Amino acid sequence: MPENKRSAAPPPENPAGERILDARSLRGLAHPLRIRILKSLRHDGPATASQLGDRLGESSGATSYHLRQLATHGFVEDDPARGKGRERWWKAVHNGTSFADDLHTSSDPEVRGAANLFLHEIAGIHTQELSTWLATMHDWPEPWSTSGDLSDFTLNLSPAQLHELNEKLHAVVESYRTLSPGPDAPSDAEAAQVRVHLHSFPRGNPSR
Repeated sequence: MPENKRSAAPPPENPAGERILDARSLRGLAHPLRIRILKSLRHDGPATASQLGDRLGESSGATSYHLRQLATHGFVEDDPARGKGRERWWKAVHNGTSFADDLHTSSDPEVRGAANLFLHEIAGIHTQELSTWLATMHDWPEPWSTSGDLSDFTLNLSPAQLHELNEKLHAVVESYRTLSPGPDAPSDAEAAQVRVHLHSFPRGNPSR
């Protein structure tokens, strides 16, 4: 059986096409290099193990091993449109990942450890992406250099209101996912991949 053969039942997805992580799939993903590989395939497109090694500064042996592990858990698969040569091409199966609700409240130390590793890796990636933008923003022509945003807000909300706020913000982002440049854009206008980070959390005394 091919190593990246997935089971007949597809992994669960949310309406946005994101893979919903359960305890098993989270443990399969919660490795720093696997998270970086999956991010690269999603953001930069399909690649071979050697190309991923070059992108990430890793050996092709390491990327090949972790690609096979990602395939076992249904995160990546062969890209048959490109796999014509000796080396296998890989692509991401989903456009993102989302936690199942019970992962946030699990008392299993292994699950909590995997969740903490995953979330800290994502936070580190966000920090790196933001730092890269701040270091290069003046290299972009207008209006790109003035269209980004770096803002924060402090609100007094209940847990239900925070959940509602996040749902609305996600809905707004999703409404832009398939849009092309607007009708007023110049004929030679080009769209670029844009990263949008959302962080929202309570602060203060957690025992309240």
